[in-house]
Amino acid sequence: MLKKLPNKLQEKGQALLVVLLTMAVILTVVLSVISRSITDISTTTYSEEALRAFSAAEAGVEKALIVGTDVSENVGDASFIADISGLAEGSTGFNYPVDVNSGESIYLWFVSHDPSGTLACNPSGGLPCYTGSSLQFCWGREGTGVDANSPAVEISVFYDTTQAGVGSGNFSTVKVARTTFDPFAGRNPANNFLADQGSCTVSGTNYAFSSGFINLASFGIPCLGTRGCLLTARVRTLYNNLAHPIGLNVNGGTLPSQGKYIESTGTTTSQASKRKIQAYRTYGGPPPIFDAAVFSEQSVSK
Repeated sequence: MLKKLPNKLQEKGQALLVVLLTMAVILTVVLSVISRSITDISTTTYSEEALRAFSAAEAGVEKALIVGTDVSENVGDASFIADISGLAEGSTGFNYPVDVNSGESIYLWFVSHDPSGTLACNPSGGLPCYTGSSLQFCWGREGTGVDANSPAVEISVFYDTTQAGVGSGNFSTVKVARTTFDPFAGRNPANNFLADQGSCTVSGTNYAFSSGFINLASFGIPCLGTRGCLLTARVRTLYNNLAHPIGLNVNGGTLPSQGKYIESTGTTTSQASKRKIQAYRTYGGPPPIFDAAVFSEQSVSK
């Protein structure tokens, strides 16, 4: 037969059980706090490392833009390696890196820019120029519907009949050929724009609308085929309520650099974190308002 333990022994056993349970609870809480603290410290350390690496990558972009060449450098307890190259240089297609709002303009260049930003044509010196005569302009995000909010484009091709401006900076003989395209027939004949020629693709990117390949000889440009004849094309979007991409295909040659492309990688000294930034700087041009200005090498009297 089982004998019942004395009351004092039962009370001591119960007290021991309570102590053990209390210690288990306290130990669980302590371990949880320690684990949380370690996690917080690790997260904070990782965030700080990532921030240092990102800041170093940003510094690399800025330094590359200043010096104009590949550059690497230590920045505190981090370092960066920045590679700079010509944007779309030597290609037959170029996708402008930023979408364009209604009324905004972009420039697509057919001549090179030297390190000082001056227009130049010197293929042997690494400054090529496009001498072809066939261009295809593409615009509108793939899947864009044809309605009153569809983007139309105004294309202005600037050319120099004497080719004297490239290198000299004297562009007094520059002329402009213009054309316009609109996918929405409901705005015609009010705007008298040409109809678009359907979708197109530029370097793997699909567009909703295009001009088709335009033979610039139909514009009456007399200097086609010579370096420095074609200078730039300005493309302005109209009517769109959203920003849309723009692209360009060329035949009969390749494009010069459209700007600078920088890829900068920042790394912390401990190698715990690495961040990469890709940045673009395209070559700009005068705003459309200057089309209405008067240019003269002589004094102007009214």
